Parts: sequence; C-alpha cells; structure tokens
Amino acid sequence: MQNRITQLFNIRYPIVQAGMIWCSGWRLASAVSNAGGLGLIGAGSMYPDVLREHIRKCKAATAAPYGVNLPLLYPNIEEHIHTIVEEQVPVVFTSAGNPATWTAKLKEKGIKVVHVIANTRFAIKSVEAGVDAIVAEGFEAGGHNGREETTTMCLIPLIREAVTIPLIAAGGIGGGKAMLAAFALGAEGVQIGSRFVASDESSAHENFKKVVISSREGDTQLSLKQLTPVRLVKNRFYQEIAAAEARGAGADELKQILGRARAKKGMFEGDLDEGELEIGQVASSIRTIMPAGEIVKEIWNEFKEEKMRICSIQADFN
Repeated sequence: MQNRITQLFNIRYPIVQAGMIWCSGWRLASAVSNAGGLGLIGAGSMYPDVLREHIRKCKAATAAPYGVNLPLLYPNIEEHIHTIVEEQVPVVFTSAGNPATWTAKLKEKGIKVVHVIANTRFAIKSVEAGVDAIVAEGFEAGGHNGREETTTMCLIPLIREAVTIPLIAAGGIGGGKAMLAAFALGAEGVQIGSRFVASDESSAHENFKKVVISSREGDTQLSLKQLTPVRLVKNRFYQEIAAAEARGAGADELKQILGRARAKKGMFEGDLDEGELEIGQVASSIRTIMPAGEIVKEIWNEFKEEKMRICSIQADFN
C-alpha cells in the first residue's frame, strides 16, 4: 500500500509505533521499522547521553527509517534537539508544546516533523508552524492526553475537515479493524502505543506488561487534569490521586503526591502499587505479549481482511 504517509516516511505500512516513555527504546523502534512500520524512540524519559546511545543502537539495528518522539516540555529540550540534529535522525514526532518553537529548525536540517494534537486549534497551529503531518490523538489514548476528552471517532473527522496535510490517527487503536475505521474517518495512517507496550522488545517491566494483558474495561481513568491530564491504571497510586482530587486538592498538593520518577517506578521498575502506570483504554482487548514484528504483521493482515469483508458487504448491496 502506498499513500501520503508511507511516501512521507518511506515505509511499507502506514503504521507508527508511538514513542512512549520508559517503554520504547531502540529495540522496539528498530523491530517495528524492520517490520515495515515506523518505529519511534521515546525521548521523554531519557537523558541526552542515553538518547544518543539509543539512536546509535537503533541505526545499527535497522537500515529502515525510524524516528524520535520528543515531548516539548522536556527540561533539556535544547540538548535533545542538538543530539537529534547531530545524529541525523530522519523523523521527529513532537508533542506537549508549541509546534512553532522547533519545527523550522528541525526542517532546516532535513528532518521530517510531525506534531501530536488533541483539538482543531492546535491542528491549525501545527499547519501554520510547517509540520509535515499531524497525529490526532483521542482521549482513549494512554499517557498524557487532551483536556477536551474528545474521542478518536469524533476527533479524526474534525481534524480532517480542518487541515489538508497528512493525518495519522491515534487513541484506542490496537488492531487492523480500528485502523480501517480510522481510515474511513479520514486518517492516512495510525499511531499505536498500548499494543506495542505488550511486545517482547518493549522496555516496559514484565510486571507492567502483565497488567496490560490482564486489564479489563474500566481499569483506566483520565486523571491529574489540573496538571497535565494522563490516563492511568487504577492502582494504589491512582486511588491516592483520585481521593485528593475528590476532596478538592490543588495543583501544588497533587504535584507533591506525584513526586518524582513515579512513571519510571511503575512502567520501568515494575512497582504496580506506588508507580504511575500509563496505558490506553484499548489495553482491555490485548491478551498476548508478542514480538513487535509479528504485531505489525497481525495489524496489517487484519486491516486487509476487514477491508475485503467490508467490500464484500458493499457488493451485496449493489
């Protein structure tokens, strides 16, 4: 299949593995890229020297295009930008910040830039900033999220109507059927996170992977809306946050409860009680831990099979 997304990134399938903190290092990114998708290194949890190490190992592990996900709120952002430019990373996905800040500088260096948004206003700002594509992420997604709580099914057609540049759908997409639905709404590619957390190459702790494949409907909740909204598994840490929010705790108290390195403690170190466990609603449909390359193949095959099934139904009505 060739469309604007596969052509933009020079990849076989319009499938992007999200750059998730503590879960997506060079092993996962290179495995997805080798399988024909676009693998992303999650830079938000890395010191500059660690990011450089992951970029170099990814380049050694794959000859295919890959990228880096860069949250613009990262405190050492200029060091990360320097590393990305110096190591000649071909693609950067930016998020959680103003796309106008770094897009021009990155594009001057020949880097393709994609920005993640959750509403129409920031989609238009992204176009004005000169990005090459947009990821429209509904609030079903794991990790940090939009305050509007717009679902993917509602968001994608709104963004498609508002902008003409290539559009990637994210949030609640874990398989080929959801991918086809996103395409029907106007997307040209999908970004998938939670499904790749439960992969062999994911750097998530095995405890966290087991939580993902054992989760059920309603096991996650959008939380910390006074700070930066994030979707969390309902563990002991989440209950502490929920109780504080219920009694009207302000941002300062919530920051104190959050403390430092909660995400690392949960997703990377495997503390399922006191750690911050970020995952999307689609986790309730994930039941297996598989090699990332097999996940890409499974998603693509399901997409093709479902497309054929829908076409056959349409034929019956003609």
